[in-house]
Amino acid sequence: MSLWDSYKMRVRRKRRLIRALRKSSELTQVQDNTSAIRPDDVLLVCTMRNEKIRLPYFLEYYRELGINHFLFVDNGSDDGSADYLRGMKDVSVWHTDASYRRSGFGVDWMNYLKRKYAHGHWVLVVDPDEFFVYPFCDTRPVQALTDWLDNCEIRSFGAMLLDVYPKGRLGDEPYQEGQNPMEIASWFDSGNYAISRNAKYGNLWIQGGPRARVFFKHKPAKAPALNKVPLVKWDRRYAYVSSTHMLLPRGLNRVYDEWGGEKASGVLLHAKFLDTFSAKAAEELVRGQHYAKSIEYKTYANNPDQNPQLWGKWSEKYINWRQLEILGLMSKGNWA
Repeated sequence: MSLWDSYKMRVRRKRRLIRALRKSSELTQVQDNTSAIRPDDVLLVCTMRNEKIRLPYFLEYYRELGINHFLFVDNGSDDGSADYLRGMKDVSVWHTDASYRRSGFGVDWMNYLKRKYAHGHWVLVVDPDEFFVYPFCDTRPVQALTDWLDNCEIRSFGAMLLDVYPKGRLGDEPYQEGQNPMEIASWFDSGNYAISRNAKYGNLWIQGGPRARVFFKHKPAKAPALNKVPLVKWDRRYAYVSSTHMLLPRGLNRVYDEWGGEKASGVLLHAKFLDTFSAKAAEELVRGQHYAKSIEYKTYANNPDQNPQLWGKWSEKYINWRQLEILGLMSKGNWA
């Protein structure tokens, strides 16, 4: 990268931080437990809207993983999500009715919270339908991973977004509040992925899986990106640029080995495709608050089958992280 390109990236990062500070005025704190955050705590930051049905298992999953404190931005929920979180000592909540799209799809709000509360902490940024899987997660807490990353002087950890879905049609089995969504959506595409390198930001760009196969089969280049960098040892000078797909400084995006080896990586199990999907997609289509004029939700709405079956010849039933490593979807690298 030339000196001029490096300068432009620094300017872009500073602009993102200024945007975050400006957008912080849209946030109203409704539950403040941040004084309980300890220096070595691993934090989780999440933006949500009407996710009360998912919150019980989401919190259970990440508490068991070792997350110490949750920072939620509630973007205009009217289903009781914020009330459900009330009184939880490891949860802090901010409310906003401002535009999700104009906040960089929530990125500005989260950049502000991380700048204020997460400096020097490992922080995981996920959506309520994403479940972080990393090497040895069945036997080691997330602090074991972050300690190893610290010892290796690694500042960021990549994870592929892996869509999970049921074997039958999406609406066949109702999801119950508090239920593990993988009890219903336990299948994933074991292949069918395309990977390229984003020269501008230095990250890998991954597309494919059931969304590309079913909803974007005639325009695969428009399929959603599956590459994420969700876990970062945060510094107040850092900023996400596009969801958790990429960050600045751009060196944080190099979560793969450029010399032919393997770096440790994880997976985000994406439990979007439950019976709740159709109603959620319809709501978001009307709101028009998502990326590229909500092209993803328009594509779902225009699908001839409004209760599709995603299961197919690429499908494999999820077992554990070791299975995903064997399939080449994640790696333990040199972490033993």
